[in-house]
Amino acid sequence: MGILDTLRGVFGGTSAGTITLQGHVATYSDFVHLIKDQDPATLFRQQPNLRTVITFLARNTAQLGVHTFERVGETDRKRNTTDPVAQTLAKPNKTMTQYDLLYRLTADLALWDEALWLVTEDLESESGWTIQPIPMKWVQGFGGGDLWGPDYVTIYPPGSSKSVRVPMSDVIHFHGWNPDNLHGGVSPVESLKATLQEQIHAFAYREQNWTKAGRAGLVVSRPKDAPSWTPDQKRKFKEVLDSKLSGDSGADAGGSIIFEDGMEGKRLGFNAKEEQFIEAAQLSFTTVCQVYHVNPTMVGQLEGSNFNNVKEFRRMLYGETLGPTVVQLEDRLNAFLVPKISPTKSKLYVEFNVKEKLRGSFEEEAQFLQSATGGPYMTRNEARARQNLPAIEGGDELIVPLNVTQGGQASPQDATPDSITGENSSGASSHPGVAGKLAPLKDLGEYKARASDTVQANVEKVLKAFYKRQGASVLSKLGAKADEEWWDEARWNSELAADLFKLGVAIAARVGSKTAQELGFEPGVYDPDRTVKFLQAVSESRAGAINGATKAALDEALLNADDEEAPTPADVFKNAEETRSLAGAAALVTVFSAFATTEAAKQVSTSDRQATKTWVVTSNNPRKEHAALNGETVPVDEKFSNGADWPGDPVLGADGVAGCLCSVTVSLPD
Repeated sequence: MGILDTLRGVFGGTSAGTITLQGHVATYSDFVHLIKDQDPATLFRQQPNLRTVITFLARNTAQLGVHTFERVGETDRKRNTTDPVAQTLAKPNKTMTQYDLLYRLTADLALWDEALWLVTEDLESESGWTIQPIPMKWVQGFGGGDLWGPDYVTIYPPGSSKSVRVPMSDVIHFHGWNPDNLHGGVSPVESLKATLQEQIHAFAYREQNWTKAGRAGLVVSRPKDAPSWTPDQKRKFKEVLDSKLSGDSGADAGGSIIFEDGMEGKRLGFNAKEEQFIEAAQLSFTTVCQVYHVNPTMVGQLEGSNFNNVKEFRRMLYGETLGPTVVQLEDRLNAFLVPKISPTKSKLYVEFNVKEKLRGSFEEEAQFLQSATGGPYMTRNEARARQNLPAIEGGDELIVPLNVTQGGQASPQDATPDSITGENSSGASSHPGVAGKLAPLKDLGEYKARASDTVQANVEKVLKAFYKRQGASVLSKLGAKADEEWWDEARWNSELAADLFKLGVAIAARVGSKTAQELGFEPGVYDPDRTVKFLQAVSESRAGAINGATKAALDEALLNADDEEAPTPADVFKNAEETRSLAGAAALVTVFSAFATTEAAKQVSTSDRQATKTWVVTSNNPRKEHAALNGETVPVDEKFSNGADWPGDPVLGADGVAGCLCSVTVSLPD
């Protein structure tokens, strides 16, 4: 007779589920520490905070699912759905699904720090095996064996007539760490005794307050000189008072009270604010979360939460919170379940499907894979399959656009700094001198160059991406109220300066080459290497100014946090993405274009053919200072009357360059 048959035989008895142990009647509750005579299972049913956290862990672990793989070669693997291991996990027994099995496993570990699976052969199942979880409350104890591990576990199912010994060879025992032995765990509820007991007292107090004439919390006093009452008068008055204040639904409940003889009613009783009940309840909830390593925001405590930090907390869930538990379960299954069911397959293993939950959005994943592979990675039919569309003829070929080549951009949609101009703007790394390099491309004359609207739109994308990345980090730290500094000035200045430098080099190379060509020279005569140091300095300066404005706006938002109409930190980054990125892109295109135009004129100038430059206002509503400069012409090596070399020159300061749309024209005499 097998273990399952033995268990079936002991059910249906008339015993109350007790056993005789050391001369007295005992149950499993004698083996656990109690809180107000309640074991962990009872506390789970009665304590909402404990139930919330445990079910949160169980649900999120169970939904992952377990996949079975087989190693092929050194690095490859393939999914195996036909092996008995995969079939048993998919349908562990007659009444449970894989989700049910994993839910109970995680919940048992969370509540008891132990879980038991009975794994036996079963000719009636498709896989030939059955997994039956054993509730920890059925466990009477472990026995036999030696110091390093028992030989059997004794279980006593409710309603049975006797206990059953199950060999440990038929059991997979999941457990945490116990400082007293090597084969058991310690329920986390042990660490929550004081916190949960406080909640029990709080619930009991409120229940008494509502059921025992405590709706008003009223005490009635009589003056010292009031006529004395007989015992019967006192009794009648109390009956009338109780009938109006009691929690019962009698005819007089909630009615008016008439005081006589100078009586006064005084309010006494529970005050949620003064007794800090709300804070205590939050502390209890937070403490339970801490014991189970769960971020309170993930289970309903929304104070300080926002979209950005909740998104990061979701990623943390499958890393710091569930990650260790997943590894623990995988190791146990691979060490004991897999070799028990499929002993001949040494390359078989199981794995929780965590990667599915850690994936970003489809757009984020697609961009990452394109960058990682260096080109398109999905055929048209593969893309259609994701949308549940039928395959088309010729759709199995991987299409590689002409502008996506080996060593080039990974996607034609990438807006990297090297491709923001929409043309090949890299130019040669070294250039010939200008002497005698006049090319009969066109007549010499005046020329004005500015990057196109497409370039400006791509600069906006770079700035928006930076603000989005910066906002996600800063808002997460502010929401978490961490002790660490929430603003990393060195990091943000360094990252933005690097982005702006790449933009500046790309724009200046294109505009400078085109300016030289329009002035009658070969495009390659413009040497971008001579501009690198300056563009680096400008990028660092503008990065500091942009981040300084963001920091100032955040400081003001935090200072006015109590003002409901004042912008929040989230509003600051929203404004940065939607508005400041537009103005910032225009200003950056202005400075890089004007600098490159002027620099190209300088590079082609000679002692007998000196280029000039002219300030041009293009805005319908320019600054007065800029309007006064409109049409001013000076030699290309000299400064304009405002001290700037070109529109957008950093010497004008933040107020002088922000939103500036002016341009510069250059001319070279015949």
